[in-house]
Amino acid sequence: MSKLEFHFTPVDEPSEAEATQNPHAKDTTFNPEVVQALQTEFGEDVKEVFLYANEHTVYVSKDRIVDVCRFLKEEQGFTYLVDLGGIDRFTDEDRYEVFYNLVNIKTSKRLRLKTRIDEESGSLPSVTGVFRAAGWNEREAFDMFGLHFEGHQDLRRMYMPEDFEYHPLRKEFPLLGVPGSLPLPPQTPEAGLTLDPFAAAHGSKPIKSYEEAASEE
Repeated sequence: MSKLEFHFTPVDEPSEAEATQNPHAKDTTFNPEVVQALQTEFGEDVKEVFLYANEHTVYVSKDRIVDVCRFLKEEQGFTYLVDLGGIDRFTDEDRYEVFYNLVNIKTSKRLRLKTRIDEESGSLPSVTGVFRAAGWNEREAFDMFGLHFEGHQDLRRMYMPEDFEYHPLRKEFPLLGVPGSLPLPPQTPEAGLTLDPFAAAHGSKPIKSYEEAASEE
């Protein structure tokens, strides 16, 4: 069996040479000029900048995320929002993160933005006014993490039922779900609802489908 070589780029201020030695590092994600432009334009609202494997990640204040996205789109050419999503850090402070992956199609450059949200408020401005495509991504983050995007015109669940009480990608949500929280349809017209989709994992032995009574015609 062949062994995969592990390539690691230190996170404690690696040099440009060290970063490019990583075979997975790409020039398209190295954006020192764009980072400098953000720091000049937004000052202290640019909280942190990380360089790992030749990838720049810029943390910005959630209150300025719309302005930052508009600046990157209109002034720096990052017109394509590739992805947006939530992260549960499960920390006492600034528990949640939202990331934004942007692309400048003309220069083939990529940039990752991040902003952090405290658990108590759980809200941040929507960027749908800058990138219309963010609507679906923000709905998904709302559904899975319970994050509220202020200014979103249609913020509702995407996957889970509207009356579902939980947010499945939060760290406290059980891997096997919450029994009874999401009843599933019966396998035959005569059977009742399946209240626990993982009954066997919770100590119960549900009847096999082939053992159920035949449906009446």
